[in-house]
Amino acid sequence: MTPIDVALIDDYEVVVHGLAAMLRNYRSRIRIVELDVDVPVQASVDIALFDSFANPPGDSAEVRELTQNPAVGKTVVYTWNFDQHRIDASLANGVAGYVSKALPAAELVAALEEIHGGGRQVHPGSSGAAGPRPVSGDWPGREEGLSQRESEVLALITQGLTNDQIARRTALSANSIKTHIRNAYRKIGVTSRTRAVLWGVDNGFLPARGRTRPDPDG
Repeated sequence: MTPIDVALIDDYEVVVHGLAAMLRNYRSRIRIVELDVDVPVQASVDIALFDSFANPPGDSAEVRELTQNPAVGKTVVYTWNFDQHRIDASLANGVAGYVSKALPAAELVAALEEIHGGGRQVHPGSSGAAGPRPVSGDWPGREEGLSQRESEVLALITQGLTNDQIARRTALSANSIKTHIRNAYRKIGVTSRTRAVLWGVDNGFLPARGRTRPDPDG
């Protein structure tokens, strides 16, 4: 079977390389052909896998531009957010697949293959499964003990978003966001939003930009 050519889309290099490492044992089925974080997708790919970490949601204008990139066959959103309204809006926005970050690597690969083949578009995690969700990939601040969600909230704070904007972006409750902020501040040793932003700027929490847009010279 011919491997599926995939571009990994995120504004954070550590996230992109972490996702590539997660898929490294499936090279016979998934071929990662794009890893750059600060340029548009250039090589022709079957799937652009859009990681939602600190990024606009699947129903955003940025993702719409990605779906219209002639180098991209299908755009798949890879996310924790399984709000039904967001799923429906993302599919209406041109997204071909919507896949949960709760899936382990083998199930993620199977989901991408099914979407590529024109099958089921939405692949949620197993909400009824016992035990914690699998920890996969990588993210900024992991070495400081930040969880994926704490890291994402801190990245959005570093980008200048308010708590209300973070809630809309992530579909987290106001209380959950406050908890993530409190935990993140404790782990990185700051006590204010201003100090958190400065720490984020110094530690790789500002995104690169440019992966969603077509190559202007293409």
